[in-house]
Amino acid sequence: MSNRTSAVCAQKENTMFSVSKSKILVVGAGGIGCEILKNLALSGIQDIEIIDLDTIDVSNLNRQFLFRKEHVGKSKAVVARESILSFNSNISIKAYHDSIFNQEYGINFFKRFNLVLNALDNRAARNHVNRMCLAADVALIESGTAGYSGQVELIKKGLTQCYECQPKPQQRTFPGCTIRNTPSEPVHCIVWAKHLFNQLFGEEDPDQDVSPDTEDPELKKDGVFSETESGDVKRKSTRQWAQEVDYDAEKLFNKFFKDDINYLLSMENLWKSRKSPVPLSWNEAVKCVNNVSEEEEASKSLEMQILSISKCAKIFEETVTILKSDLSNKKFLVWDKDDKPGMDFVTACANIRAHIFSIPQKSRFAVKSIAGNIIPAIATANALIAGVVVLYAFRVLQNEFEKCPTIYLRQKSVHSKVLMAADNNVQTPNPSCYVCSTKPVVNVFVNVNKMSVSEFENEILKNTLNMVAPDAMLDGKGIVVISSEEGETQVNNDKKLSDVGIVDGSILKVDDFLQNYELTVNINHYEAKDKEDPPFKFIANPADLKTKQEGDGIKNGISVNTSTAVEKQQIYNKEDDDDLVICPNDNDDFKASSSKRRKLNPVDEDDDIMVVEDVVE
Repeated sequence: MSNRTSAVCAQKENTMFSVSKSKILVVGAGGIGCEILKNLALSGIQDIEIIDLDTIDVSNLNRQFLFRKEHVGKSKAVVARESILSFNSNISIKAYHDSIFNQEYGINFFKRFNLVLNALDNRAARNHVNRMCLAADVALIESGTAGYSGQVELIKKGLTQCYECQPKPQQRTFPGCTIRNTPSEPVHCIVWAKHLFNQLFGEEDPDQDVSPDTEDPELKKDGVFSETESGDVKRKSTRQWAQEVDYDAEKLFNKFFKDDINYLLSMENLWKSRKSPVPLSWNEAVKCVNNVSEEEEASKSLEMQILSISKCAKIFEETVTILKSDLSNKKFLVWDKDDKPGMDFVTACANIRAHIFSIPQKSRFAVKSIAGNIIPAIATANALIAGVVVLYAFRVLQNEFEKCPTIYLRQKSVHSKVLMAADNNVQTPNPSCYVCSTKPVVNVFVNVNKMSVSEFENEILKNTLNMVAPDAMLDGKGIVVISSEEGETQVNNDKKLSDVGIVDGSILKVDDFLQNYELTVNINHYEAKDKEDPPFKFIANPADLKTKQEGDGIKNGISVNTSTAVEKQQIYNKEDDDDLVICPNDNDDFKASSSKRRKLNPVDEDDDIMVVEDVVE
């Protein structure tokens, strides 16, 4: 072997060794997530972390091959870790049974990883991870499937377009756990109501279970569990239970809209960042005050009306009686949007569930137009997409970004083969994208447990960053914490930053309209070690701290001083000349010795459509 060949081989070995030592985060442990984890473990990656809030349901077992029947009710992330270790015990793998939205998984959490792999099943979580990775400057590989279709794309700050660069079509597939546990849109409630129809009257399908995911069968109090002679817990089908209670409308109503909701409330992790549902009993529903005025109802046709909850409850009772009678002569009923009892049943159930979860209700006409076919999840599509994800992971870890164009998996027709195609080039960022377009970024280091919102506004945004009337919003959450409108956020003034959700890793979008001055502010929790340490500090490019107005001027009748924070503050150079560490000047509220500040060291920074993975089955 020649010296050159030996050198090339040695270089490849060194590259693969460094790749195997890379730290990778997998977000989601469902159909695609299980395949990705298996591929990573068998490919030699030695440091993996997984996060997933979901628990294992029976309907997952046909395609999530790391799980078995005995795992039903347990954490997906935890069981996935145990399964991986069972065939490769030499890797480090850590599992989080938690929501990626929780505040402890902020920018600094993402900075720990060399690469993030998304295997998620909803758009909100995708948007959140997209923004976290952009802020942390960590490459993200996004993936998803729907039936025989799928997609893989690389998201790298400044190089490729991000997940939110292009508008997405309305989501047509929905994760089962969202339908059962955490609906957030009217369509989720409509799909749930269609599944309820099938469980009670239609062709039964275990993949269309409407009851909450079960962590422990013994906790269920609704009577759908029984014990076998051997003492094992055996779950009855929804149909069996309904037949035992003779389709009593009041009992059915209380189970689906009160007991199941109470059980969901016992799963506290679900409601850390969501509004909790409010259980509704039959007696409360029939007496519920009309949420629509009589004049409004009378002004619209029955098809266009949004009915009150009391009317929905009465329709529920009437349709259950009719459908029970129809079922007596048949093996099962087939739901059809043109069948009045079935359509009325779905409309009533969807609106009652929407009311419970504080989701806007819909008219019968709207429900009828939304209700459609659900695309199933296909195990082979998941496997194909997961294979491409891990192939791209190795390319990204070797900085071969140009070899990662977006991949599309498509089936041309029912009878044709599945085809996989790729874009010719990596898609460049959309210059007008709100999320990833070039905007000034400032890293602020502050004690989020001690500084109040008013102090942050006055000392940091106004005095240091020289804003006049800032508006600050928590990125990705839509929560305005500081408003230039008088009195709008006054209630926040005396609260600590952490009390309003500004924590380590938070991202603030700050806009001073008067000066045409926008900043993205990354929050880093910082605790002064002694009394002489500054109360807060920055890492920023001086050019980013200038407003878009030239010189002093007047806008909207208000005098605007556009001298920058750099001109007003003590500045300390980092090794990188482009960035500077900025500390506050001495003032009455925050005092730090100038000698100490001079010694301050820089802070080390520790588808044509987009489809989703875990659809309603």
